[in-house]
Amino acid sequence: MTKILKNFVWWEDRSVRSMLISDGTVSVAPTSDLLEVVGVEQIDLGGKLLIPSFYDSHCHVLPTGLDLLKLNLSHCQTRAEVMEAVLEQHKASPEGWLLAVQYDQTKYQDGQHITSTDLDSVSDRRPILLRHYNGHCSVANSIALEQSGVTQDTPDPAGGEFGRNPDGTLNGLLLEDAHDFVWSRTPKPDLVSMVSAILAAGDKMSELGIASAADMMTGRFDLEQEFQAYQIAAQRGCKVRTRLYLQWKEVFGPRGIGLNRLKELEQTFDNPDRTRVAGIKLFADGAIGSATAAIYGSYSGAEAKGPIISKSGQLTSVSGTSGQLIYSPEKLTEMTRIASDAGYQVAVHAIGDYAADLVMDAFESTGEPSRHRLEHAMLLSDEQIDRLANLGSYLTFQPEFLLRFGHAYRRQLGAERTANLKRSRSVLDRGIRLSYNSDRPIVPGDPLDGIRTATKRPEGFSKTECVTVSEAILAYTSAGADVCGDQGLSGTLKLGEKADYHVLESI
Repeated sequence: MTKILKNFVWWEDRSVRSMLISDGTVSVAPTSDLLEVVGVEQIDLGGKLLIPSFYDSHCHVLPTGLDLLKLNLSHCQTRAEVMEAVLEQHKASPEGWLLAVQYDQTKYQDGQHITSTDLDSVSDRRPILLRHYNGHCSVANSIALEQSGVTQDTPDPAGGEFGRNPDGTLNGLLLEDAHDFVWSRTPKPDLVSMVSAILAAGDKMSELGIASAADMMTGRFDLEQEFQAYQIAAQRGCKVRTRLYLQWKEVFGPRGIGLNRLKELEQTFDNPDRTRVAGIKLFADGAIGSATAAIYGSYSGAEAKGPIISKSGQLTSVSGTSGQLIYSPEKLTEMTRIASDAGYQVAVHAIGDYAADLVMDAFESTGEPSRHRLEHAMLLSDEQIDRLANLGSYLTFQPEFLLRFGHAYRRQLGAERTANLKRSRSVLDRGIRLSYNSDRPIVPGDPLDGIRTATKRPEGFSKTECVTVSEAILAYTSAGADVCGDQGLSGTLKLGEKADYHVLESI
């Protein structure tokens, strides 16, 4: 099928242009020349703005669809409102696990978590689990802990913590790997549910002008089944191209499928343009909202207790660290090198500045740091920005976090450090390859919200780190394609690329 888009305003220079598309591919890139082809459909866009479709280079596609079926607590501003919402959900649907998302204790006046005792008052017979908005902690009632095999004597996992009262009894709070331990015991979706969730997520993202998305934690349920689900969804016309970043342990861990089996599974993808494996995912630390991001110094109202064990971290004058490392620095480096040596790009979640140093150490050890990508890096010093520029690694930011979670950052870090989170201007000025994305379902994920946030930064965030509208669009389009290995396939609407475009009234 061939068509001409005409009379649109091209985003780069606001000139009026036309474009020829044949079978979903750009045959004539946006041009000021008059395009006339006999017998070809012509679509007059009436002077509207045309940009390349957005590329969400860090999100969670399958979980986005699955979360549509869970209780959403994002509207709750107080502990009482949360408890009321949970009670209403319990009454409306009293069977099975009660799973809720977008829980956020930092909205409460005292900032204290709901407890298992609170949730037991709703029901002590059905498991209840509230997942934090950041996906790094949750709160469970007693029966949820019991059915997950967690007792008073269960030791903390190496990369997490079971919250306890002063007398040592469990209080229901689950941090990092403790959260993962319990959440993994909840009912798993079957293949049919997975396919439906991926398609539903694709529909939601497409409505926002997103044509491609990278799922950054493939394998949280069942890796081989998720492979099959993404393949089927693509065959059924999923409205976004999907790029899969697989959990390290599901491939290379003791119970992982192994490299040979991964290569076999990759061969089953019949259309790599629609869905394929893009890399391997690791977590270095937690999140700011749950005070588990690994930072130099301390969180508000707490003391720095951890040692500094990064070779690069010795440059800092701070005396200690806070937060949660998921792995020791040595283990993180080993895991990064294993995936890199196997030929995969490695994407590592590191929100804190201490964790960012450890990730850069790991990237440097691979001998090819420019292949790999640092995710989030919300706290970066000038020295760290210089180091990242010298390494040449990719960096991804989520501007919408500043819009949605400023209250949590100020509570946990104080106003001064919060002001300098996500330093886009400084990063771009050093030539670092920066892409913007959402991390959905953590946030609603409208790229236009992200663009507005990056260009105007909300109150309380330094305006010196604002970027231009053009820079923000590039970070959500071509830079997203670049970091996921799709250069030349999409992201710019150049000749020969996929004709993934989005029409706007203005921006």
